[in-house]
Amino acid sequence: MNAIISASELADALRSERPPVLLDVRWQLSTAAASGQPFDGRAAYASGHIPGAVFVDLDRELASAPSPRGRHPLPDLDVFGAAMRRAGVSAGTPVVAYDGGIGWAAARAWWLLRWTGHPDVRVLDGGLPAWDGPLETEASAPAEGDFVPKPTEGAVLDADGAAALARSGVLLDARAGERYRGEVEPIDPVGGHIPGALSAPTSDNVDADGRFRPAAELRARFGELGATRDVPVGVYCGSGVSAAHEVLALEVAGIPAALYVGSWSEWTSDPARPVAVGPDPQ
Repeated sequence: MNAIISASELADALRSERPPVLLDVRWQLSTAAASGQPFDGRAAYASGHIPGAVFVDLDRELASAPSPRGRHPLPDLDVFGAAMRRAGVSAGTPVVAYDGGIGWAAARAWWLLRWTGHPDVRVLDGGLPAWDGPLETEASAPAEGDFVPKPTEGAVLDADGAAALARSGVLLDARAGERYRGEVEPIDPVGGHIPGALSAPTSDNVDADGRFRPAAELRARFGELGATRDVPVGVYCGSGVSAAHEVLALEVAGIPAALYVGSWSEWTSDPARPVAVGPDPQ
């Protein structure tokens, strides 16, 4: 099953006898909007969403509170499960997640559901800007779902696992290249990257409209970095959100990958962990 769905395919699916549950996961990394006010995903949802969609709060339902484990640690599974059931998610119901267009937040929801055992989850390619159908402003209240999250072994890396994978397989850094090289670091206390990690900005996985590049192009891109189905692959970013988008891109390319959820925000919380700077992975 393809991990992404186009807007036209979604419109057809919503008219089918088995329509998907819709998750609206609008979120921004920067809390400061152009107006100077913090971004409010719930307000964005209330101003207009795809009919039937339920708002999901990334910071509160798809992550735990910031801690030494990172800015967006794994959520408490009881909290996550309750949020999914509230949204109408059941084990046998297809799910489509979307966000404001960049795809990171929707990919985080996709990854969490896949990691916890849901078999049928996709991301709306291009997010809400790709949708040309009607919108509604009334909050949706679907019937309670029955999904119970059950984590999958091997899909999550911790700091030690990420360090080991950088030596034994392929560890991709999904942040912007200047953050990888340590030239700038707007969020975390230290710039640079995990020794051995390769720079692979997630922005290079999509076109100018925010839609994923064709699978063959993605396979070629990752193949040039040594990431193929034949080697273990992992991804990290700043806090495990944009890296989920890269895991999704790898899935589109047919390459399984693990996610280092704590990512750079966890790595740099321990000053004893080594840091590499510059374009050289080491």
